[in-house]
Amino acid sequence: MSEKQEDANLILRLYELRREETMRKARYWFITNFNPQCTQDILNVLADEHSADFRMVASYWDMAATFVNYGAIDEEMFNDINTEHIAIYAKLQPFLAEIRQIPGVPPYFYLKNLESLVLRMPDAHERIAVMRRYMKNRAEARKTS
Repeated sequence: MSEKQEDANLILRLYELRREETMRKARYWFITNFNPQCTQDILNVLADEHSADFRMVASYWDMAATFVNYGAIDEEMFNDINTEHIAIYAKLQPFLAEIRQIPGVPPYFYLKNLESLVLRMPDAHERIAVMRRYMKNRAEARKTS
C-alpha cells in the first residue's frame, strides 16, 4: 500500500468516527447551536448539559490535527478533504488567547494543534473569514425560519 493510500485510509477512519451517533449529535450542536460571544460562554459549557459535546468535538479536531502535524496524515490531502476543522477553529479562535491564560482550564481547550494546522494554510485568514460569514449567515437564517 502506498503512503498516499495509507493517508487516505486514516482520513477515512477519522470520517467513520465523525459518523458515530453521539459524535454526529455533538458536531451538530457545536456547529448549529453553539455560538459563543465571549470567553465566559465557552467556559459555561463546562457546567452545562453540552459539556461532553464540546469536549468531544474540540478534542476530536485537535487530535486529528495532531496526526497531521506529526506527519501521520498528509496535510494537503487532509485540508483538501476537510473544512469542518476550519469552522471549529474560526468559532473559537477569538477566545483562545484568553482561555489559555485561565488556570485550571483543560488542555483540550487550548486547541494548539488545530490552530497550528489551520494557520499553516496559505489562505488561512481568508478561509477563516469565509467560514465565519457562512456560520453567521446560517445562524441568521435559522432565526428567521
